[in-house]
Amino acid sequence: MGQTLRDIEIIAVNDGSTDDSEEIIRKYMASDRRITLINQENRGQAAARNAGMAVATGEYIYFMDADDTIHPDALKTCHEYASVNNADMCVFDADTVYEEGACPISWNYRQSRFLEEGRAYTGEELLNIMMDNGRYNSVVWLYMVRRSFLKGTGISFYNGIIHEDELFSTSLFLKCRSVFCIRKVFVTHRIRTGSTMGTDFTRRNLDCYMTVADEIKKLNGGQTAERYLGFMLPIVFYTGHLIPLKYKFGLFARAVKSGYMGYIGLKSILVFWLKRAWWQ
Repeated sequence: MGQTLRDIEIIAVNDGSTDDSEEIIRKYMASDRRITLINQENRGQAAARNAGMAVATGEYIYFMDADDTIHPDALKTCHEYASVNNADMCVFDADTVYEEGACPISWNYRQSRFLEEGRAYTGEELLNIMMDNGRYNSVVWLYMVRRSFLKGTGISFYNGIIHEDELFSTSLFLKCRSVFCIRKVFVTHRIRTGSTMGTDFTRRNLDCYMTVADEIKKLNGGQTAERYLGFMLPIVFYTGHLIPLKYKFGLFARAVKSGYMGYIGLKSILVFWLKRAWWQ
């Protein structure tokens, strides 16, 4: 609400919260007409974001996590930059802070050093550069997207999975004609205790990543989509060694049936089966 860009709409989705979130939002609404509140039953992050998208009317959309902070000039800078350059998307950087007791994560949200500011990339070009440098971050709070472009793609968040950002963002980049980089840190991302980004890798994590792969294959995204599968699947199966042995058989069978062995590669397959977690 403290953004220097004043002409914005703020859509707050209360996804079945059991704390005093709704009361807090309504207090802000009393003094700020830009705020719209959507109350719905708890159906997960994907459903909450889709609900916000459905009522948005602004020229551009930014998805903000409730616990994050955003630089006061972020939306103004992105809007001006996107408008001048007729950009479908603008990407930028973030830093991370941890709640006490939160698990450290390995992600680095400083990605702009691999990109040129002022250059128009296609989404595929940007995706390939990020994969070249091992820095592809799919989180939606690292970019702003033109609403008309988003609507035209027909892309929405996939309900019922975790890592829904992975599918949503990758699908957007595969279709994006014009994306620009702003080499500034605009977001401070808070890692909470129990965050899906900082908890142990489980059967559900790997199962949901394979759902992402299934949906990406349906897009017929060409060589870049194929390369993405060869980038993502080896990483998640390598990390899958942490999953208890009794769950691995079903997950591996799904990967074989889906034709993912060629993407995963021998090294990650061996680690998946042979590097055993201590509780196995």
